Amino acid sequence: MIYVETLRLQLSDWKETDLEPFSRLNADEQVMMYFPKPLSKEETNVFHQSILSELKECGFGLYAVEVKENKEFIGFIGFHKATFKADFTPCIEIGWRLKKEAWGKGYATEGASACLQYGFNELGFSDVYSFTSDVNKPSKNVMKKIGMNFIKTFNHPKIKNDSPLSKHVLFHISQKGI
Repeated sequence: MIYVETLRLQLSDWKETDLEPFSRLNADEQVMMYFPKPLSKEETNVFHQSILSELKECGFGLYAVEVKENKEFIGFIGFHKATFKADFTPCIEIGWRLKKEAWGKGYATEGASACLQYGFNELGFSDVYSFTSDVNKPSKNVMKKIGMNFIKTFNHPKIKNDSPLSKHVLFHISQKGI
């Protein structure tokens, strides 16, 4: 099923053929530089299964992203129910992860903008959050470009306090804000 379509992108259900390029994406040190570590093939399989479960259970999730022009899988953009312990959770998070060959082309901004519209207009979300490590300037720029507002910094409870990735930024947008 196609959930969101833009001029250049299609956000849809995952295909079996997406798993191998997804595994390569998650194993790429550059792609994963703002995460604790790259993922092994087994860890990617577990993550993929949790994505599929969330799509089935919630009716939304992290959608597989394909470039319409060549049908190439480039990563994911979509929603996730964040439930770790924080003063803003549980919440709906918007997130993205694209392979490095897709960077710098505006795909994350294009897909996330359309995804927000879908979340507010079709899924009935009233608020959406996004967060990333403070050092992740590219994702912070996408958050700003899609109209999200900076709320605060916080230490992510699932990352060791002495890690340079511990300090996170929280962004928010409401249906009224679009």
